[in-house]
Amino acid sequence: MTPLEAPSALRSIALLAFALGVAAAPLRAEPAEHTVVIDGMAYQPATLHVKRGDRVVWVNRDLVPHTATARRGAFDSGNIAAGARWATTATQAGTLAYGCTYHPGMTATLVVE
Repeated sequence: MTPLEAPSALRSIALLAFALGVAAAPLRAEPAEHTVVIDGMAYQPATLHVKRGDRVVWVNRDLVPHTATARRGAFDSGNIAAGARWATTATQAGTLAYGCTYHPGMTATLVVE
């Protein structure tokens, strides 16, 4: 017996199961990866907009170590040595001011939507 020959109740159940399976599929795109370059004692870009779930990578191209430390504790890279990198996933929405604990003049903003 083909699905079209099945009793109407079975066809209805099969169609409902298919519809629920499609409706339950995630509609969100894959998380993106963003890079912040530390160079010339500055974060580039100075303001970065990302979505929740995106990954942010800081790459230190300076000759000295730096940190990427959120002012309100949302993230803290610890020491990022010269030539090294550090990454985190953006989990909480909001505007996060951050900076380098070694160099107070180095500041930037991460905006998580």
